[in-house]
Amino acid sequence: MWTVLYVVAIVLVNWMFTAIAPWTTPLGDLYLANVVVGFVFVLRDYAQREVGHLILLGTAAAGILTWLMVDPAIAVASVTAFALSETADWGVYSLLRRPLSQRILISSIIAVPLDTLAFQYLAGYLTPAAFLTEVVSKAVGVFVVWYLLRLRDSRRPMAV
Repeated sequence: MWTVLYVVAIVLVNWMFTAIAPWTTPLGDLYLANVVVGFVFVLRDYAQREVGHLILLGTAAAGILTWLMVDPAIAVASVTAFALSETADWGVYSLLRRPLSQRILISSIIAVPLDTLAFQYLAGYLTPAAFLTEVVSKAVGVFVVWYLLRLRDSRRPMAV
């Protein structure tokens, strides 16, 4: 279920970049997609827990759907950005032997700016306003997941 939602969210956010006009700000154009894209990162974390490294197949499916339904240039930018951030996530998830909540937080510190910069640069949407808003949006999503996992972990009885 999480993986399907993740794929649909990627396509929807990519569509928003092309279908909804940006707001002009003193720091450059700002897109609604920059504001809501943090939700995709939350879904990615849950989908990754659901299917592990096979999440890359979900990302590829979203790229193909974006290519067919939205815009090939956006699809290339999206898949490239997600591949870079997934590689960073894979490294953190695979190499660190820490609780899930810590791995999500650490991987996001690396993956969120990398993903944002790559996508916005390749798609031609890079402005200071868009970059900062998207990074903050993703960070909020990540902190929500981190907090919920910490709450869940604190409610579990300690193993003896």
